[in-house]
Amino acid sequence: MASIFDRHTIDFISHSEAQTRRLGGRLGELMKGGEVIALQGTLGTGKTRWVQGMGMGLQVEVPITSPTFTLINEYQGRLRLYHIDLYRVAEVREAMEFGLDDYLYGSGVCVIEWAERVMDALPDEHLWITLHHLDETKRRITMRAHGEYHRQMLREFQQATFATRNV
Repeated sequence: MASIFDRHTIDFISHSEAQTRRLGGRLGELMKGGEVIALQGTLGTGKTRWVQGMGMGLQVEVPITSPTFTLINEYQGRLRLYHIDLYRVAEVREAMEFGLDDYLYGSGVCVIEWAERVMDALPDEHLWITLHHLDETKRRITMRAHGEYHRQMLREFQQATFATRNV
């Protein structure tokens, strides 16, 4: 069962890469377009696995790979998925120069790895997901919703995934 920090945050453990993808897939199924999902975690914590799962939930039919060197990969499923990796971006200014705001305020689903590098540029409405390395296979995942739209999405994710509701 997920633990709850407050009404806008849930915290749980993924026990494998496959489970991390399934959890991402569950979130992807809830997407309607216009969402911003910010991912934070050190190298190897499962950020790309989470995005792969979201792609499955969005019915993307091609393999999802990390855009570390290209910065952005776009995929078409039932909605357009923008997978952005800011590992090589040092400042918000750099991200804005390649047009990050077009993706943040577009009609697709914008998922950003290393989102802490552009925290000040994120819209008020977003879902922040932090992945923590626990051991070789386990990851602690914390999801915090910002804004009413993403709070509702988090409640739906919690209900669909854990059959629980925030009080």
